[in-house]
Amino acid sequence: MFFLEVSVGQYLGVGGMSVVGQLAPIFKGVGYSAIMMVFLENVYYIIVITWTLFYLFNTFMDLPSLPWSDCSKGNGTWATVSCWAPESGIPYAESVAAMHNISEADTETAVEQFWKNEVLHASGGIEEIGEVQWDLFICLIVAWALVYGFIWKGLHNSGKLLWVCAVFPYIILSILCVKALTLEGASEGLKFLFTPEWERLYEAEVWIDGGTQIFFSYGVGIGSLLALGSYNKFHHNCHRDAIFVCCVNSFTSIFSACVIFSILGYMAHQKGVEVGEVVQSGPALAFLVYPEVVLAIAPSPFWAFLFFIMLLNLGLDTQFSSVESLMTGLVDNWPEQLRPHRKKFTLGMTVFMCLLGLPMITRGGIYVFQLMDFYAASGLSLLWCVFFQTIAICWVFGAKKFYLCIEEMIGYRVSMYWYVCWVFLAPAFMVFIFVFYFVRYSPITMGAYHYPAWGEVLGFAISLSSMLWVPGYAIYYLLSTKGSWSEVLRQGVTPVIKPRKEAVMAEEKARLTYQDVRDVELNIEGDLSDESFDSYDSKKCLGEDL
Repeated sequence: MFFLEVSVGQYLGVGGMSVVGQLAPIFKGVGYSAIMMVFLENVYYIIVITWTLFYLFNTFMDLPSLPWSDCSKGNGTWATVSCWAPESGIPYAESVAAMHNISEADTETAVEQFWKNEVLHASGGIEEIGEVQWDLFICLIVAWALVYGFIWKGLHNSGKLLWVCAVFPYIILSILCVKALTLEGASEGLKFLFTPEWERLYEAEVWIDGGTQIFFSYGVGIGSLLALGSYNKFHHNCHRDAIFVCCVNSFTSIFSACVIFSILGYMAHQKGVEVGEVVQSGPALAFLVYPEVVLAIAPSPFWAFLFFIMLLNLGLDTQFSSVESLMTGLVDNWPEQLRPHRKKFTLGMTVFMCLLGLPMITRGGIYVFQLMDFYAASGLSLLWCVFFQTIAICWVFGAKKFYLCIEEMIGYRVSMYWYVCWVFLAPAFMVFIFVFYFVRYSPITMGAYHYPAWGEVLGFAISLSSMLWVPGYAIYYLLSTKGSWSEVLRQGVTPVIKPRKEAVMAEEKARLTYQDVRDVELNIEGDLSDESFDSYDSKKCLGEDL
């Protein structure tokens, strides 16, 4: 799917909403669905960067140590009687938790309580939304200012920045990995990571999380790959790049998992509990695990600074791509109105999304964030969008036809493996997960907290806000297009492609082999107007089926 989206964006030279609509007009709602998802993702993912900035600023607040290094640093503020830090050197029997008859397994480390009580000021649930945390509000503004500062000209003009954001995290992660593997209990954490729990295959949440995590980590289905692919030169080898990027992505996931679970093993060893009982899974995991390991590396503030700079790079890298995908999709769909005012439009959207993020920096914000994370741009909505995108490209437009388009770009025909995946395996996999989710449905939770019924209804409403665009636009197309039902359906599945000039040139070279190639190039460059390109009907790749 990664390769498919990049190659489609590269062939057409556009991204976002207009892509699927060109290949199959009746499925143009898929583009609107993707734009809605990426819009919602931009609203909530920036909160991760906000938390990162909060930690980054606090790294310098208690030099030469860290604010979360000991429970005593939070006395009277964020530390409660259940706080006990094993690395502080105070035996459990002499700790405040023991004096209040709190068992060792029920204690929380200084890192955990700093996160929950100082960063989040977390309430008891989404019912208690509370007030805005002003320190997080400042960090949110800084985060959006950073994003806008780098993408206002367009992400394709920020190449050097992206290289730094891509390479720097590997350096820091490698250093943390060396230290993590030497900690006591690290082997138990790795054993827990690589020991399969087969019984969990019967849980719908495992399948929906696993499937959508792959899509989300690769950026599939939200338009970012289409947008970034559109910036490639027409003959760029996107096939090679897709394989390389996906391999690097998978390696990075496994590599970072080894670091995380080595640290979890160390934390479990310190508390005397099982690895699975150390911390709760969810968006907070990185802010509980890595701040713990930097306490074991001297000087702690220096390594904490490097780690949070790394996390900031990773977060900004993702946010850059998502915002660029949103802007490209909107501008390409309304080029005459928006392209001349792209900078102002980007600024206006940035301010609007910043305001929408305010509920997630309240005392109940973490519960809102979890709801958005589960329903907005992952899970059902992401599977729904990717499924219909695949159907539109590979079944309606034609996978074999697009095979020839790819051959024109990269100069050789790719393996039939891709055809089988696009036409059969990927759609079947998505349908299976979608159906299995409802068959084995379980309500959303966050640790021991169970969301109220209205919270689940709100979550499904968030998902439907993007999902309904697909059937909604199809109904609109059928009702608004003139002609009989058969004529309208025929129009709805007939491509209305506006190919790049390079695509037309490649097509002409393939069809008119009896002419001198140079003459063809000169004729096309000199004679074909923009209208000619817009109405061009290729019989090999863009028009008649094979």
